[in-house]
Amino acid sequence: MRFSINHDTGDSIRGWIAPDNPLAISRVVVSIGGRRVAEVAASESHEEFVKAGWHSTGQCIFQLTDAEVPGLAMTPRLELYDSDTNVLVYRRLPEDSVLPQRVILLNTSVRQDVGLEAALFPFFRQSYFNLHKLPEDTLSNILGDRILTSCLLSGGVGVPRYEHFFADRGIMTAMLVSDPYVEMATRLLWLQSRSESAADPANRWRYGTLAESAAFTAAYDFTDAKSIKRFLRMLPEPAYRLLYNPLTRQLGIRMPDDNLGPGNSIVAIEVLARIDVIGHASRYDAFVATLFDRIGVEPKVVTPPGVSDRTLALADRLRGVREATEMIVFDRAIAEAVENSVARVWTA
Repeated sequence: MRFSINHDTGDSIRGWIAPDNPLAISRVVVSIGGRRVAEVAASESHEEFVKAGWHSTGQCIFQLTDAEVPGLAMTPRLELYDSDTNVLVYRRLPEDSVLPQRVILLNTSVRQDVGLEAALFPFFRQSYFNLHKLPEDTLSNILGDRILTSCLLSGGVGVPRYEHFFADRGIMTAMLVSDPYVEMATRLLWLQSRSESAADPANRWRYGTLAESAAFTAAYDFTDAKSIKRFLRMLPEPAYRLLYNPLTRQLGIRMPDDNLGPGNSIVAIEVLARIDVIGHASRYDAFVATLFDRIGVEPKVVTPPGVSDRTLALADRLRGVREATEMIVFDRAIAEAVENSVARVWTA
């Protein structure tokens, strides 16, 4: 699905949505104050959508006026969503209430930092979280659309694949790096917490390629070092990709299924050097303060994502497992370099 907004003049909003199904007629849902007030179908056609191969007839353009949304000109806040995917297409807000910037939080953990996202959300016209779960067409559309001048983005996307958008569209990048052992423990427990659901044929679709890996963890005891070793020696391929140097993978390869080798760790360091705001989880407050300073607003107190005692205990256990250490050798080097760099800046 692709979309854009042509104009919002107060009494008229015009835009287009090219749906995933090229035979379908897209529909836009209008929401005011969290309440759905209208659903309007695309009514105009343009041959460019046909030429691009996005739609069979080109009927993708919609226009909202008082006829479709009574009181449109007097409504300072509203949201438009694609009816099929529920993806946000446009949010109307007073101009003086938003920042004219685009910021992306490049998540390096399987845990979403909802606290930081919530703290930043009010400053931007539109926000898109969990970018890595969006279809390729939709993600590229969001990153490349010049109309999205006030936008907060967040997700675990591969940086080399989309980095050209960051520079070309003036997107500020921010990344928080964690202790690789803690992140590996987090990912192992994340998988195991889904083992029962993933084993259920009715729910397997929810986990995509990781369904088998999640179900596989049920047979292993992560409180036992020998059991951890057996798991790491026998784990399915998708689990291997999830656990093997995930930070280096995110920074050093273009496609999710590309092989990862020593050369990619060098690429990862080069890409990391181009990130605008870098932080380490051990100094979370410093990362947040720097990020708010860069976007030019008063810093807020943001509580870092909690790490359970169970996760910390597993992380300590993994430090003594050679197989685990070998799986994150590149990430350890990167994380140590980031932690030392941040420590020097904030203790100088």
